[in-house]
Order: sequence, then structure tokens, then C-alpha cells
Amino acid sequence: MQPEARSGQMEGAAPHPLAELLACPPETGNLLNASAQCIDLDAGDTVFHQAADCRGLYVVVSGQLVRKAERRQARLMLGSVRAGDLVELAAALGDRHHTYTLTAITRVSLMLLPIETLNQAFQAHPPLRMQLLEELAREVSRAYNACRVTRMVRMRRSGGSASAGMKTECLP
Repeated sequence: MQPEARSGQMEGAAPHPLAELLACPPETGNLLNASAQCIDLDAGDTVFHQAADCRGLYVVVSGQLVRKAERRQARLMLGSVRAGDLVELAAALGDRHHTYTLTAITRVSLMLLPIETLNQAFQAHPPLRMQLLEELAREVSRAYNACRVTRMVRMRRSGGSASAGMKTECLP
């Protein structure tokens, strides 16, 4: 049996430390470090907008941000982001378009790893892409589990069941 299966589903979806995610040979690490850009924002400033081109992978150094999206003509609050979080793995690893808008709630400091440098790092050290894809899978798993718990709580409060026609939409 896999350790993940024995220890529980939520534990297997826990985020991994940034140092572990970006573990790579010194040459690749130096490439990423040399290109990293620091971004400081005030509360209310927008880091990026939904559907805009992705400039790279963001790492939150300090502060708190909120993720919002428009889906099916509805505005959705997707949750907050805080220090240590990687932001927009899906856009950086996928089609390079942001899937939500990211706005600072407090004064924020971010580190941006430019997309061009990430691509060079992926070529120099292919396991890095896989490590980040695995983190994206954990992110999706955490969002799914949070949605499932929220739906169960709503069903219990309403006295309904899953077959009672209740529609709940959860988005990562």
C-alpha cells in the first residue's frame, strides 16, 4: 500500500515546500535565481487579470492576495493566496493564459520566474516540469476536497441529499 493511501487522502494532497518543488541541479537553480524578478504591490493592486498572457510563475513572498474569476457570467471568489504559495501553475504549465484575476488584499511581495527562463529550466532539467505538474495535481485535489466538504455541509444544513437536485459548482 502506498504511504499516501495509508496516511489519508488530505495528507497526500498537502502542498510541498517551495525548495522541494524547485529542487534542481545548481546550474538550473542559478538560471532561475538570476532571472527572478521582485514585485512589490499595495493593497488593491492587481497582479494579473483573467485571460491575460501569463508572464511566468509567481511565488508569494509576503502578504495576502485574493483569486477571483468570471465563469458562466458569474463572479466567483476562488479563495486567498498567502506567503509560500505558487501562483498560477495551470497558466505557466498550460496554455499561458491566466484562469483568474489576482489582487492584493494587503501589501504584497512576489517573486516572478519569467516564462522564458522556466522553459529553459524545463529543457535543462526535465524533472522540474513533472514536479510542478504534480503540485498542480495536488492543488486540484485540495480544491476538489474543499468543494466536496462544502457541498456536504450545505446538504446537511438543508436536510437534502445529493439526489435532491442540488447543484454546487466548485472551481479551483
